[in-house]
Amino acid sequence: MKDKEENKKTPAGASQEWTDEEIKRVELEIKRKAMKNPEFRALALSNPKAAIAEITSTPLPTGFNVKFVDNAGANYTVVLPDPVARVDELSDAELEQVAGGRTNNNNVVKL
Repeated sequence: MKDKEENKKTPAGASQEWTDEEIKRVELEIKRKAMKNPEFRALALSNPKAAIAEITSTPLPTGFNVKFVDNAGANYTVVLPDPVARVDELSDAELEQVAGGRTNNNNVVKL
């Protein structure tokens, strides 16, 4: 309990990390407020950082973006994972070499 009280007393601009608990708490509070307050709902949709600032003084990490989506109609939002670099993929020529489990000199390649 003491940690939560200390977090609330952190001065503005001080570095403070977002824990999973903090994220869930802020998300729940934003949802509750957006259900009851149309002005806040509009703010959350148009300016998520301002809406978050009304709930907590903990600044978002640099480069971290938040987007709220209105649950109107038959919308379903899917969050795609970050793209993966193609560094570890085999080239077409490399794939052809191992396609039969053998290289050009008939030595078995272990996959």
